[in-house]
Amino acid sequence: MGFFGAGNAGSGSYNNYLYDLVPKNKRVRMTLAGSDEFQDEITRVEASGNHYEAFITKRTLDEERTDAPLAVRFFSESRMSSIVGFAPRGMEPIVLEALNRLEAAGKSTRIPAEIVKGRGGLRVELLLGLTR
Repeated sequence: MGFFGAGNAGSGSYNNYLYDLVPKNKRVRMTLAGSDEFQDEITRVEASGNHYEAFITKRTLDEERTDAPLAVRFFSESRMSSIVGFAPRGMEPIVLEALNRLEAAGKSTRIPAEIVKGRGGLRVELLLGLTR
């Protein structure tokens, strides 16, 4: 799980966020890392044709202590998938702040997501700009 190759490392930039980690606009996205090993699960979710959102649990104290990757699953039609990727390294605070912002506003803590086809296969993009 540790290091992901260049085509599987995910993407995101702090330049797309304001000082308080709020996305600058509604078009801000983040591509998950480590999706190569979860292609079957991503394909299954995409084939279901259902509406889906990303479900992310906050890290436990043990996970924080070991700097464990922040796993992402899909939530679709009242069912949770297995892991479909991880927040890119160093970008975890942005995802966790989005969850905190949604929770403080009394909204669902599921983040809108989209499955996109890339050169290396299917990728999951979190639509973080919609959490503003």
